[in-house]
Parts: sequence; structure tokens; C-alpha cells
Amino acid sequence: MCFSAGASFGASAVLSVIGVSVIKQVKAPKQLLFAAIPIVFAVQQCSEGLVWLSLSHPEFAFLEKISSYMFLIFAQMVWPLCVPTSIYLLEKNGVYKKILLIFVAIGVMVAAYFAFRLFNYGVNPNILGRHVSYKQIYPDHWNHIADMCYGIATILPIFISRVKKIWIFGLAISVSYLVAALVYVNYILSVWCFFASIISVIIYFIVKELVVQKEYMSRTD
Repeated sequence: MCFSAGASFGASAVLSVIGVSVIKQVKAPKQLLFAAIPIVFAVQQCSEGLVWLSLSHPEFAFLEKISSYMFLIFAQMVWPLCVPTSIYLLEKNGVYKKILLIFVAIGVMVAAYFAFRLFNYGVNPNILGRHVSYKQIYPDHWNHIADMCYGIATILPIFISRVKKIWIFGLAISVSYLVAALVYVNYILSVWCFFASIISVIIYFIVKELVVQKEYMSRTD
């Protein structure tokens, strides 16, 4: 998280519990990736907790590189792949499924670009005030396009999907991004990922709704 190591580890613990509860509800393999999102966020928040420790305690300095890389792998590569793919798997409408496949392809390209950028140019994390700033120095020829495609891959599929109530998750994610962009402009990556991780608890109720629908359909067939 953007405020302290303790808060990051605390969020990770809570999300782990929620994630396990969500996964236990899963009745179909296609629901598993979407249900695992809180667990993935838990790992990401734990990695940022390690970033905090490495920057604020000299004895943990050896963790700086691996923990900052781990955080950015999740933030910049896992999410543009995970979100559209998980929604694609949930979608039952054939037309919308084909549309969502386009966003999966965009996510693959975005993740590949950010992976190339991270592993070729590295990252320099710093604590500025009560926030973690991930400084990356790289040629920015494609930066704005990549950022736009990242948003397209991680947000738009949520609104396109016909899965019941999933739009609530998309709306909450969008609002949290606007807040992070306006209030925490220099730390947007860290802050938005924290907001998004907390918002992921909504997934519990979405998966629960899917399970209820599946059980109802099974009884009526």
C-alpha cells in the first residue's frame, strides 16, 4: 500500500482470507480466475509491504529489487492479462465473448510492452512522504499509448460483459482510478493498486451471485 508496510501487510492478510472464501464458492472452472483476483491482489500488496521494509530498514535492503519488480509485474503485467481473460471466461454470450477476446489480445500486447520496459530499464523505488514512488526511466515514445491500452484492457471489459452486477466492480475501479489520478498523481500506481485491491472484495458478491444462478439453472433443467 501507499501509506506503510503494516497497512500493506494488513491488506494482504484480509484479502487472503476473502480470496479463500471466494474460491471456496466456485462451482465451475471458468469462475476460478475471476475468483482468484483477491488472492492475486493479496500477493501484490505483500510485495509492496516488502518494498516498504527494504526502503525503510537497512537490514532488509536486499529485498528492494525483487520486491519492487514483483509489485510492478503484478501491477503492469498480470492485471492487463488477468482482468480481460477472467471476464472472457465468465461470459456466456457468444457475441460479447468474441468482443472480449479483442481485449485479451490488447492485454497481451500491453503486458509484453511493460515487461520489455521493466526488464530493460529497471525501476528505482523511493519513499516520498507517506507514499512509494516507482521511478522508471525509459524512452517514452509509446508511453501514452501503452497507458491508454492498459486502461482499455483492465476497465472496459468489465462494462462490456453481460455478467450480472459485474459493472459495479468496474464502476468502483474507475472511480478509484480518478481519485488516485487527481489526488495522488505522483504515486498513482501504488495508490490505485491499493484502492483496487480493497474494492476487489466486491468479487465475493459477484461470484456468489454466479453460484446462485448456476444452482437455480440446475434445479430448473
